[in-house]
Amino acid sequence: MSNAIPHDTGYKLLFSHPEMVRDLLIGYLPGDWLQEADFSTLKRVNGSYVSEKEQHRHDDMVWRLKVGQQWVWVYLLLEFQSESDPWMALRMMVYLGLLSQHLVREGELQNGLLPPIVPIVLYNGTPHWKASQDVADCFGPGLPGLELYRPHLRYHLVDEARLKLHPLPEVRNLAEALFGVEQSRTVKATFDIMRALDAVLHEADMDALRRTIGVWFKLLLRRKVPQANICELDAIDDILKENTMLEQTIERWFDEATMKGVRQGMQQGLEQGLHQGFAKLVALQLQLRFGPVPSWVQERLSTASEEQLTAWAGAILTATSLADLFGTDSPVH
Repeated sequence: MSNAIPHDTGYKLLFSHPEMVRDLLIGYLPGDWLQEADFSTLKRVNGSYVSEKEQHRHDDMVWRLKVGQQWVWVYLLLEFQSESDPWMALRMMVYLGLLSQHLVREGELQNGLLPPIVPIVLYNGTPHWKASQDVADCFGPGLPGLELYRPHLRYHLVDEARLKLHPLPEVRNLAEALFGVEQSRTVKATFDIMRALDAVLHEADMDALRRTIGVWFKLLLRRKVPQANICELDAIDDILKENTMLEQTIERWFDEATMKGVRQGMQQGLEQGLHQGFAKLVALQLQLRFGPVPSWVQERLSTASEEQLTAWAGAILTATSLADLFGTDSPVH
């Protein structure tokens, strides 16, 4: 949980920039309406609206932009759970209902009607998203004549881990570059994208986004490489600048993390092998003392702790039977 909080915060910082939201919409949302969108009007609006019970929501991101002669509202929900939420469609229906009430109260209507609202879920978990994207599937089959009243509302899912990203290192889309860094498996691939971002974000009007991406990248490194030197990272003013020393240092951190994982795996394998060997040795002693070892004894040996195996090994010579050794609750054979 400690790593999820800063990662969540880093994404919220990134998508507080209109450039990131613009490229998310252009790159990953379907529809010809985007060709008419005026992205210079893209603006984040107050996402803390009040329900009938005066309960505030502060964890959503609401944007609006002009499309032709009307406004379109974008409801962006960043989902950082480790797996899909089966009730996401229901949650989205509630959130959009609250937003719609807010728009009515504020008079944000078009010809007396609510404006279009685009609900988007950006999910960065590893497992496939299995939840339905239509709230209708959250309800059981309707009775004859009641199907008409079954609610329908869909949200658009951006499943980050399943996206087909552009294979070349140049940045065509800022959101795609973000997802590329997330999915990169080598330090070189990561820094190829970071260098491409450096080339794109060199104008003065991109300074704020550049700083935010730098903060997010440091948070990502801390999450991927726990032994990364925090002081060393924090001392870097602009992490997007060409820095061979930094790349070599991070390569070393990744190598150390890999070797640590290998050592831990070998140690666990060795301990597991020794434990299995000990269980087989006790089984052999039992066979010599009492004859063929039944399956229920084999099962107990395979799941026993090292301390329990040691206790049984020491009691074999004095035990009169398997039931005597393993207790009165042992199966009778």
